[in-house]
Amino acid sequence: MFGEIKNQSGEKLDYAFHQGNAASNRIAVLGHGVTGNKDRPLVTALAHALAAEGIHALRFSYAGNGDSEGRFEDATISKEVADLGAVLDALDGYAVCYAGHSMGAAVGVLRASADPRIRSLISLAGMVDTKGFAQREFGAVTPDAGYMWDDPACPLSQAYMDDLTAIGTVADRAARISVPWLLVHGTKDDVVPIEDSQAIFEKANAPKELVVLQGADHVFGNDATPAVIQAVLAWVKDIP
Repeated sequence: MFGEIKNQSGEKLDYAFHQGNAASNRIAVLGHGVTGNKDRPLVTALAHALAAEGIHALRFSYAGNGDSEGRFEDATISKEVADLGAVLDALDGYAVCYAGHSMGAAVGVLRASADPRIRSLISLAGMVDTKGFAQREFGAVTPDAGYMWDDPACPLSQAYMDDLTAIGTVADRAARISVPWLLVHGTKDDVVPIEDSQAIFEKANAPKELVVLQGADHVFGNDATPAVIQAVLAWVKDIP
């Protein structure tokens, strides 16, 4: 429907569009986390649910991930912020809600804090303390030699570690976001602690909502997936 979407490097971004109400200009753009892609179960299920409620949905893979062009080693938060900008360029005339999971949520915070084209924001298990995440998850791995979580398909690059460290935290961007914002986090998240969402929620402007899902893990697996979808749908129905 939107033709090819390419980022500033000329890399094609793979995406899937889910038709909602043909008369509506509301669209949800769904972004995944590190080592993820547009076909992750949570992202796919949420896109289908939004479309069923009449809201168009576009899920895409950041460059270097899934079937998008580019190298995985070059996929940093800063580059993905630019990728998201390329997607927004293709959606002229739409009222965009961006929903990001994990690192994709950090991308959304950075983009929404500077780009008025994002009209509402959803952070799902959102990464906030990027430097802390880098040290906690990959501090014992040698960049450009080792892998993320011992997965050979996901080499850890120095560029990725440097970017996470340079950003430090996205918490200070919260004050620059004035659009409606939903945050959802599970109490059993062992990748991004729930304190990340709590910390940025305190700094966020109204209107805002934090939904805590008891027992939910980082990917909102099993029974938590319907709970996330329910929380999102209940929230978006009141967003213009």
